[in-house]
Amino acid sequence: MRILHTSDWHIGRTFHGHSTLDALRGVLDALVAQVRDQGVDVVIVAGDVFDSATPAAACYGVLSDTLAALADAGAEVIVTSGNHDSAARLGFQSALLRPGIHVLTDPGEVGTPITVRDEHGPVHVYGIPFLEPALLRHEWPGVRSQASALAHAMDLVRADLSERASEGPVRAVAAAHCFAAGVEPTPHLERDIQQGGLDVVPLSTFDGVDYVALGHIHGRQQLSDRVRYAGAPLHYSFGEGDKPRGSWLVELDAAGFAGARWLDLPVPRTLRTLRGAFDDLLESTAYADAEESWVAVEYTDALPQADPLRRLQQRFRFCAAVAHTPPAREKDDTRTYTQR
Repeated sequence: MRILHTSDWHIGRTFHGHSTLDALRGVLDALVAQVRDQGVDVVIVAGDVFDSATPAAACYGVLSDTLAALADAGAEVIVTSGNHDSAARLGFQSALLRPGIHVLTDPGEVGTPITVRDEHGPVHVYGIPFLEPALLRHEWPGVRSQASALAHAMDLVRADLSERASEGPVRAVAAAHCFAAGVEPTPHLERDIQQGGLDVVPLSTFDGVDYVALGHIHGRQQLSDRVRYAGAPLHYSFGEGDKPRGSWLVELDAAGFAGARWLDLPVPRTLRTLRGAFDDLLESTAYADAEESWVAVEYTDALPQADPLRRLQQRFRFCAAVAHTPPAREKDDTRTYTQR
């Protein structure tokens, strides 16, 4: 069985005030083509489908068109909610969707899988929506953190698998949206993730399944052979500019996990951070290859420039951010503050 692991679409997110809907639609079209070309059986979207709990109307069109196209390409589609999504709004669509598209947003259904079959038998996919401990304490006693919420959810998964094991060998995949231990620090982590605190989920929490498809981190990361982040399909900040965009193609054989390989997605517009003297940035041919990129500029002149963004945009029309970063002055201990 072939499973495509993607996440963090963030439909509706802006990039320095610019809409990303058209760019994202093009990238998701490329993802649909990968599903068709690679003969993918299941597509997992591990949370943060939307960027907001109240997405604009156009965002729903991007989602519904993409889900339908994935199903038309021959895949079973399984979507979970993330911390940016409204579980109620995203889940409302589930009853209206056609067969083969599953939107999982209810924590009460965590131990109930979507079962997909291949020539080797069933594969049980357990979608775990983003779990907010404060909302679950009355239903799941003892839950006080993301770590304890995910531990309880995975206990439910393992309990269900234990019952199914009496019928023969079982293969299982879990999808979750969380901050897992071992994530490599990046310049731009999700704004609400806590590192080193109670919200970090130990990798051992996910024991008992063949593969874990994680969402929440915007860069590709492999925490173990069987636990991975796919990251976002678009670059949503300059700090992510050097991170590849794509998805994991996961293979399951009769025994379970058989490997995974990365499939690159196209980057609609590259991101560049330029640093130098202001006049050089405006005139030097060294920066000519950045004229059609998204550009963040750090100019190093001793004094700030007047209207720098507008002037830079005359050359770099997609210049989105400007910062004045003059070189640090050497400390002179021989003069007083008044003399200086």
